[in-house]
Amino acid sequence: MASVITLDRIAALLEEAPAWAKIGLTVPNERLRAHAHHELARHIDSALYQPIQTDMAQLPLPL
Repeated sequence: MASVITLDRIAALLEEAPAWAKIGLTVPNERLRAHAHHELARHIDSALYQPIQTDMAQLPLPL
């Protein structure tokens, strides 16, 4: 099931992002800020658009 993209969901993902990336947005070094931007984008993209990894050995439970 696809995740619904809402402002609350994006805000939650920003809270879950790596601390170094959030802090990196404020550093005076342009290269480090660019790395931080990419890490935040990668974190949000993977949470919203990448398939959830499932263990194939796990037995599915009926709902």
